[in-house]
Amino acid sequence: MTITTKTFPELTTEELYAILQLRSEVFVVEQHCAYQDLDGKDQKALHIIGTQNEQLVAYTRVFGPGEYFREASIGRVVVKPSERKHGYGREIMNASLKAIKNSYHTTTVQLSAQTYLKKFYNSLGFEQVGKGYLEDGIPHIGMLKK
Repeated sequence: MTITTKTFPELTTEELYAILQLRSEVFVVEQHCAYQDLDGKDQKALHIIGTQNEQLVAYTRVFGPGEYFREASIGRVVVKPSERKHGYGREIMNASLKAIKNSYHTTTVQLSAQTYLKKFYNSLGFEQVGKGYLEDGIPHIGMLKK
C-alpha cells in the first residue's frame, strides 16, 4: 500500500470523492448509521490516504492538539471492506501516528473508537479512558496513547 498525507487544499477532486465514497460505504451503508459525515472538520485535518493499484483502500484524518480533542487525534479510520485481510488498518494507523509526530511534534493521541475495535487499538498502544458511550447510536470508547 502506498500512503500519502495531504492537507484539504492539496486533495484533488478525485481523491476527495473517493474518500467521501469510502466513508459513506462503511460508516453509513455497512454500519447502517445515518449521521452527518460532512462535519466541517475535513478542512482542518491532515488526510492520510492509503492506495493500492491507484485505488483508495484505507484512510484516516488526523488533527493537531486542540483542533478536535484536547490532544492530537485520529478519526474516520476506515479500510475498504474487500481489502480488510491485508493489514491495511494497522498500516494506516501507524502512518497516522507518524504524521502526528512529524506534523504536531507529539506522541500523545486521543481517539473515539468503536467498542468492538478496542483490542485492535490496544495493540497499537492505546488505552481506554472513561466509560463507554453511544455515538450516532454505535457503542464507542475514548482511547488515549501517550
